[in-house]
Amino acid sequence: MVAPYGVGAEVTYVKGVPPVDNDNDAVVALSKAAMSLLGPHAVVPTKQSMGGEDLGWYLTQVPGAMARLGTRTPGGTTHELHQGDLVVDERAVVVAAQVLAASVLTSVGPDGLL
Repeated sequence: MVAPYGVGAEVTYVKGVPPVDNDNDAVVALSKAAMSLLGPHAVVPTKQSMGGEDLGWYLTQVPGAMARLGTRTPGGTTHELHQGDLVVDERAVVVAAQVLAASVLTSVGPDGLL
């Protein structure tokens, strides 16, 4: 509605990062791995985020899934990711490596990767 004002308008839409579209088989593999290593309560649904995530680019090429890893020291302060005051409990790195390795192992079937 710019014509009544005697002006013109041009809209340029620039596509941003594609959404993270998790592959169901990858979600199942990650979930099984996390629950087998950390117990049945290790997998907790999260709210959908409207933020951008680089993983979306990878998932346009290969199936995969994104998992969020708790990095706060139990009882410690929660810090936002990508902020200067982020403090990560470094034990989470070991847990992440274990879950990722276990998810690969749960994805391997008699005919190779499924």
